[in-house]
Amino acid sequence: MAVQGPISGHSTVEVLRMLEEDDGSLACALDSSSDDEDLLGPAQDNGDDVDYVLPSSESDDDYEPLSASVRGSAKKPRPTHCRRTAVTPQSGPSTPSSTIKKNKRSSLGTSPATKRRKQLFAPIEDDEDEWHNKEEEDSKPELPKFMPARTPGPTFHTTAAWSPLSLFQLFFSASVVQKVIDNTNANAARRRKAGLKFKWETLTVKEFYTFLAILLFSGLVSVRHRSDYWRKRWPYNFSFPGDQMSRDRLEAIIWSLHLSDPKDDEENDKKKGTPEYDRLFKLKPLYTEIVNACKAHFQPYRNLSIDERMVGSKARISMKQYMKNKPTKWGYKLFVLADSLTGYTWNFFIYTGKSESPTTRGLSYSAVIDLLPLPLLGSGYNLFTDNYYTSPALFNDLSEKNIACCGTIRQHHTGFPQNRTNDLPKKAERGDIRWIRDGKLLFVKWMDTREVAMCSTMHQAYSGLTVKRKVKEAGEWKNKLIPVPDSIIDYNRNMGGVDLSDALMTYYNISHKTMKWYKTLFYHFVEIATVNSFLLHKELFKLRKDPTQTKPFTQKTYREQLAQEMLEFAKGSAAIPPAPSTSCMPIFLDNQENRARRYCKRCHDAERPRVKTPVICRRCKVPLCLSAKRNCFQLWHDGQ
Repeated sequence: MAVQGPISGHSTVEVLRMLEEDDGSLACALDSSSDDEDLLGPAQDNGDDVDYVLPSSESDDDYEPLSASVRGSAKKPRPTHCRRTAVTPQSGPSTPSSTIKKNKRSSLGTSPATKRRKQLFAPIEDDEDEWHNKEEEDSKPELPKFMPARTPGPTFHTTAAWSPLSLFQLFFSASVVQKVIDNTNANAARRRKAGLKFKWETLTVKEFYTFLAILLFSGLVSVRHRSDYWRKRWPYNFSFPGDQMSRDRLEAIIWSLHLSDPKDDEENDKKKGTPEYDRLFKLKPLYTEIVNACKAHFQPYRNLSIDERMVGSKARISMKQYMKNKPTKWGYKLFVLADSLTGYTWNFFIYTGKSESPTTRGLSYSAVIDLLPLPLLGSGYNLFTDNYYTSPALFNDLSEKNIACCGTIRQHHTGFPQNRTNDLPKKAERGDIRWIRDGKLLFVKWMDTREVAMCSTMHQAYSGLTVKRKVKEAGEWKNKLIPVPDSIIDYNRNMGGVDLSDALMTYYNISHKTMKWYKTLFYHFVEIATVNSFLLHKELFKLRKDPTQTKPFTQKTYREQLAQEMLEFAKGSAAIPPAPSTSCMPIFLDNQENRARRYCKRCHDAERPRVKTPVICRRCKVPLCLSAKRNCFQLWHDGQ
């Protein structure tokens, strides 16, 4: 490029220095894609670049794609840095500088090679939909019809007289209590045979209930050491539990407490290091019984929540986990499905390690699927999860099964929109909303004290709801109504089912220090049975509306009453109302009904050819196949 005026006749270094110090009257050095093009004027552009094939027309549709060798040899044009533009003789002194720049560049012309380079390195247009704000209307999705497998609420005979003890025995059945007693006696005999010297008498059912009553009493009355309950001096002069059981007898029961058969434990220990080894074997049969009882005696309402629960322990065992965001940071982790309205623990399982993840999609996906036995639940439920479980893949799969979902989501998760067009600014105002819909999935960003991201298949983005927040304006804090997405409102209202259950257990916790991990979980099972039976008591009060009782028991009163009934049952001085027969048993339909056969529930849920059956479950009132070739009755109750 020829340089006119005071620049001609100087070296390159002097020219660059003069360009940095000029006052707007000097030329702008244009950087082209090659050194040769900088030496060519407009009339010298011969277009003889052998690496490129000239198109037949100027349109994008006319020229062919480049070969790999050409694409590899092409250099990306360097950016042009211009400070001033020289006044050309044709522009005149009054021509604006912007016009001068355009004239200067247009006068140089563009070679076919430069055009092709520009097209090759042009930015790719993003076809993804942009984020929408709250003023743009979103369509409200149609929720699946709510069709639970049973009527929501208690599933047993609600008209019968249910005492706290009879409700507790729904979870600690007589058969399971007897197995625990037998295994405890067998474990005590094994320990004495091994050479341990301690006084032991055969444990009985009545003595076991006295033991449970003492556990409940320890949750109501807390002391520093367990032995303080037997001290007779002030301020520890308790009449109970010293008048019911000696301290040595209680310690002997705690030492020898065992839930599984010791002989079967030895067989299971031989399988260590193999896939057949069961790490939770010492919790059985109580573990299996508690889980089945929780699902059998209550049908959740429409809203469900899934979260982790920590059972505190610092034992040196590989099953122990650490969760920094939980109040109890060290302990055994349980994955829990709870009813959002009542806090009832409906299903749970104990996490034993990474090797337990059965699918390639990860533990967060498989945990949700395992906690949702759809044949027992039904369809049309609303599930709320936190960002550990939420994923587009999970929500899409559950949507196909007529389960609507909502939860917080991590923005780096696979499937979350990464488009930045019209995204929330870094300093967004409180209440700003952005949303994108991808099929059934709705992604929402909302600015509160920090940015919150949600994913939902049951909400529209924004329907005009507001929430009260304190906002600082003109140096003063004021209450202000700010917009809030619908998903945020429902999430805050329904996500706390597991937290509510945890709080009810924490108020009167009966846990004791122990060196055996399975005993820690035994205490937790007693807590689950106590809290769930208390919640069933509250549900029965709503259904029966007994005029003699103005309000249900508080949890403290309920535990006091339950412990008292356990002692009375142990003494045999009071007749506890027996629990009505609530076991699942196949019965035939009444012939007096209009139709003596119904379609099998499990076959219908599995989308198989509809099969009629004359058999229904006595407690669940669900028609199920029961024949020599097909046993849907057993498979349905096993959650398969």
